[in-house]
Amino acid sequence: MGDHFQTIVDLDATPTEASTLAGHGLDWLVREGFVRADRTDCVLGARSGNPPGGHWAKAVTHPDWEPTDGLKIVTGRTVFHGGQGEVRYATCPHCACRVDFLTEDWDPIEGADEPFYAAFTTWRTTGQATVACPHCGTAPDLRAWTWDDDYFAFGCLGFEFWNWPEFDPRFLTDLARVLDGHRLVRVWGKF
Repeated sequence: MGDHFQTIVDLDATPTEASTLAGHGLDWLVREGFVRADRTDCVLGARSGNPPGGHWAKAVTHPDWEPTDGLKIVTGRTVFHGGQGEVRYATCPHCACRVDFLTEDWDPIEGADEPFYAAFTTWRTTGQATVACPHCGTAPDLRAWTWDDDYFAFGCLGFEFWNWPEFDPRFLTDLARVLDGHRLVRVWGKF
């Protein structure tokens, strides 16, 4: 069955401001009652996190499904990903052509993903990486590519919610405002 997560990734947070923004975001989440301030054993991959608060239902689209776990905040340069499964393709931000990684039968296309995974390593180290599009020849910033099912996002700040219903768009808009108007994306996944 597994555990599901949604990570709200701040695409604009720099490494130097990520911790401060994480604090602002957590303060707002606690103040609004979406999560509690106390930390418990409520997230995968961390000793503790912030469990759901009394007003968690105001943040989601399906309040009939109560979250069973909490929030883990991730700071530092991170390649956020969807966990289980494989990404089928990436789309070039310049020409909108897809770079397929799998055939229609879900067989890997040899070498198709290698430039991307090399760029992931470069981005983790330097904060900058490009990938040349095999269709148009441009080399857009790695972070500008879009991914099948929003499988990847690249950032220095992520709010990882475990086993929560889908977030209401207003919640995401309000959180973006708290984070200085930064662009946010949501990565879904399962482990």
